[in-house]
Amino acid sequence: MAGSVVIPIILSGGSGARLWPLSRAAIPKQFFRLNSKHSLIQETILRCCGAPFDERPIILSGEQQRFLVAEHLREIDIAADIILEPLRRDSCAAIAAGCLQALHRSPGAMVCVIAADHKIPDAEAFRLAVQSACSDAQAGYLTTFGITPEGPATGYGYIKRGALLSAGGSALIEKFVEKPDAATAANYVRDGYLWNSGNLLFSADVFISELQKFSPEILSAVSNSFKNAKRDTDFTWLELQSFANSPRVSVDYAVLEKTRLAAVFPVEYAWSDVGTWDAIYNLSPLDKHLNALEGHALVVNGERNFVHSAGVLTALVGVDDLIVVTSSDAILVTKRGSSEHVKKLVEHLKVHNFKEAE
Repeated sequence: MAGSVVIPIILSGGSGARLWPLSRAAIPKQFFRLNSKHSLIQETILRCCGAPFDERPIILSGEQQRFLVAEHLREIDIAADIILEPLRRDSCAAIAAGCLQALHRSPGAMVCVIAADHKIPDAEAFRLAVQSACSDAQAGYLTTFGITPEGPATGYGYIKRGALLSAGGSALIEKFVEKPDAATAANYVRDGYLWNSGNLLFSADVFISELQKFSPEILSAVSNSFKNAKRDTDFTWLELQSFANSPRVSVDYAVLEKTRLAAVFPVEYAWSDVGTWDAIYNLSPLDKHLNALEGHALVVNGERNFVHSAGVLTALVGVDDLIVVTSSDAILVTKRGSSEHVKKLVEHLKVHNFKEAE
């Protein structure tokens, strides 16, 4: 609806495991510059500049990354409310804290919940989508942005649309489905399912009301933590003991799969959660042999490789379809199409006490 002001709530958590060894727990992927002068978190913040967004976003982050968040904001000269989570409790608790801050600033606030580490090249298309979806959100729906699939991807959750809500294309969500195998993903695409981007738009008070209905233990824990938070000039430090009482659960499980107010707004702009090295390859410029090279890297007599090398020459000779990532203390080698298993590798490293896991 024209004139709506939307407060961005930017989720900047994460374990840094999926793009190991470049990303780590201390420096998750949103702080990296991927074929851009701006980091992913900076791109996300800048995407939320101008109508319909409020000029001051709310950013949820772990305490360990607080100075990184502040520095990346300083570089683009944007001020924000930075709320620090004392430990990880997944997306629902973080969103609840963001909504409480938004309501503290503006009773009846409309908010847009956005991951800090997603890639949406067309910022204007994103802003127009948010503007178009505002009327349904103002009508009381918890609206997610559903991405029109580019193909049968197995790395994303899917959404099945139900009854239409508006001429603009919004629909009730009939069901959420988990990441499928290849055959199931092909069926989903054929049947008109959408990718679940995880980006949301709603009135903060409606979300709080539905959270109280379906997951009151989360709301109680986060509310007490927010009430007893320590606040200084730069940060809001959520209180540990209360926050620790919140179950660790995603917003999909806690609220969206239970409420009757879940809706989806379909969009066609390019989107990636940049969740694997394969995704990075797909976003990268390619040479004539379809190799993507970042840093001090070389491929001879090879095709369709991705090589990222920081500070040392990494050379591939006579091989195809590999992902090779070299950092100061670790090297990853895997086949293209298998990089979704990197997170499991990091878990294995932690079990066996490899310091490189962190």
